[in-house]
Amino acid sequence: MSGGAVRLDAWLWAVRMYKTRSAATAAVRGGHVRVNDEPVKAAHTLAVGDRIRLRKDHRERILEVTGLISKRVGAPVAVKNYIDHSPAPIPRELLAVPVRERGAGRPTKRDRRQLDALRGRDGAGRG
Repeated sequence: MSGGAVRLDAWLWAVRMYKTRSAATAAVRGGHVRVNDEPVKAAHTLAVGDRIRLRKDHRERILEVTGLISKRVGAPVAVKNYIDHSPAPIPRELLAVPVRERGAGRPTKRDRRQLDALRGRDGAGRG
């Protein structure tokens, strides 16, 4: 564990949020990472207690920094350097998209109503 200054992209890579440091840097540049709800650069220096909010794989992660490391470590050690305040992931069943058989033709009115109900639309207001 290093006690000195640690860059944001190096820390994200070290605690295994991203596979490579360049992927972490690209995510920060793309605006997918915020520190204490502020947009920052990859070279931002982290401090213990900072809250990192990142979007990865269609999921939001909220991490509180508890340790500063700059070298990649194993997963059991990496978990000790942050507290995960992330919301629970959305169940796969809710992310599933209904699939129609190939060649089944155009959806019927009943099929469209079922799809609208699944998507949370009531279908009202259509001409």
